[in-house]
Amino acid sequence: MSETSARLLNLLSLLQTPREWPGSELAGRLRVTTRTIRRDIERLRELGYPVHATMGAEGGYRLAAGTALPPLLLDDEEAVAIAVGLRSAAGHTVDGIEEASVRALAKLEQVLPSRLRRRVGTLGTATVPMPSGDGPTVDPAHLTALAAAITNQERVRFSYRAGDGARSKRLVEPHRLVSAGRRWYLVAYDNEREDWRIFRVDRLSDPYPTGVRTPPRALPAEDAAAYVRGQLRSLAAGGIAAVATVYAPAAEVAARMGNAAAEVEPLDEGSCRLRTRPDPLEWTAYRLAMLGHEFAVHEPAELVAYLRQLGGRVLRAAGEEGGRVPRAAEGEGATTSADTGEG
Repeated sequence: MSETSARLLNLLSLLQTPREWPGSELAGRLRVTTRTIRRDIERLRELGYPVHATMGAEGGYRLAAGTALPPLLLDDEEAVAIAVGLRSAAGHTVDGIEEASVRALAKLEQVLPSRLRRRVGTLGTATVPMPSGDGPTVDPAHLTALAAAITNQERVRFSYRAGDGARSKRLVEPHRLVSAGRRWYLVAYDNEREDWRIFRVDRLSDPYPTGVRTPPRALPAEDAAAYVRGQLRSLAAGGIAAVATVYAPAAEVAARMGNAAAEVEPLDEGSCRLRTRPDPLEWTAYRLAMLGHEFAVHEPAELVAYLRQLGGRVLRAAGEEGGRVPRAAEGEGATTSADTGEG
């Protein structure tokens, strides 16, 4: 194979990913000049590949859906068979090939003609697979949409159902998809919570890209798999990580936290954002209360509820208005947990 032919195939492979490639980035990947890239793009067009170009700072080249399936030149039946097989592998985890299945499916669906997309969709709707074991099912369309957003470094909105059934709307910067056992996890930076999160893909719905591209962020772990592993380990241990605003200088809060693993971020001269490591609920509440400053807990919800319960108990022990001691404990000689040191 000649150098030019090999370069054209490499260029075609890059263009199959669902994003727009600036000419300068393609030139850097292929180690040629932008002039050579423009010439190669024209060669691909002459061969019948629909390469579209857009102008502007965010513009570039992309491969549109056409009548052929480059570079394999599959016929219709073969293309549908491969797409259905990839959907099955992506939606029902097959050890060792699930991530490759998602990437390949995202590339294939990018260039499928509309008539074949309809056939693949019809087959997917009409068939129900029987998984080999218990476990959640994942919509392959969600995986490919998220994979495309990761490639494009594009923010995504979706609806999410937490483990307790609570539903919320999320705006995130997707980083990686991680397959763990029979579950898929999305590692992403949550823009509204201003922190990294993992999301079970089987619990999210209606993912759609916003069109807003963002620069990559540094993940607080060696890689996405290590981050998911650490988060799952913390959840299994029953610990919770808290996010709170403390109305005190960051340096003072950091000193009060001592050796406790926590991240303290200054907000202004008199307040800071505190993120704690996963710990038992009671211990986290105790550490916050012992800081000696006013604070507001943003998450998790169970910590807020526990602090309300604890605060009511303390008020009742002190006999404060609105915090009356329960009737059963009233009367002469009544004691509270504050008297006995219990509870």
